[in-house]
Amino acid sequence: MKEIRIVILGSGTCVPSLARSACSALIIFDDVRFLLDIGPGTMQRLLEAGFSVFDVTHVGISHLHPDHTGELVSFLFANKYPDGSLRQKPLTLIGGTGVSSFYRQLSGIYGEWIDGAGKLKLLEMSSTEPAETRFSSFVLRTAPVRHRPESIAFRIDGPGGKSVVYSGDTDYSESLISLAASADILICEASHPDEHKVDGHLSPSLAGKIATKANVRQLILTHFYPSCEKADMIGQCRRTYDGPISLGRDLLTFKLDV
Repeated sequence: MKEIRIVILGSGTCVPSLARSACSALIIFDDVRFLLDIGPGTMQRLLEAGFSVFDVTHVGISHLHPDHTGELVSFLFANKYPDGSLRQKPLTLIGGTGVSSFYRQLSGIYGEWIDGAGKLKLLEMSSTEPAETRFSSFVLRTAPVRHRPESIAFRIDGPGGKSVVYSGDTDYSESLISLAASADILICEASHPDEHKVDGHLSPSLAGKIATKANVRQLILTHFYPSCEKADMIGQCRRTYDGPISLGRDLLTFKLDV
């Protein structure tokens, strides 16, 4: 039976933690290995999940904060080992407006060390309006969200019409509700408990409100700051969402039968 597999590689933030790497997720189906965000600790978690850097086919960058991009340089450099021959397939780097400039600036420092073994492609999506691009085995849709000017959320519509949405960092955004409409899984940030809500981020009840308005079938909360560890995150989310809820943790895996 075919399936889409989702691995939460990192459920944390910029705050160093032995238990939680920076926020990242891996979507797996057919020959696609779509990595969403790539902050510190991502490559180790990728190995622990049974994958190498050479398996990754797409890297999606939700925004340019270091906890979401900090391991990109190391990841691209690793693709050069030992002579670039281990990367058989092209690697597509996807982000919002400015991601091409971001990569060019990194290249100005690191040069050929981060050329993706000559197999790197860049795809820049709009950070001001919804965008869509079609690949051979899935459709990628993105939408701007309220965090940084370049911030986007990702939706992957894969085999069997199954869909996975990744919010990235965001405050409450109607655009995320539209993007996540009737999605099978929404991986959504809930950075702080309701009582510690901060601008630019969601709390559990706001994440639940988005999931309810979008009619999402399953909600995975992630991107937890230390204040979340002693809070009743599921209880707070239950105030606004009555579907299945999971609290993200590193290497937690989900499957969608296709």
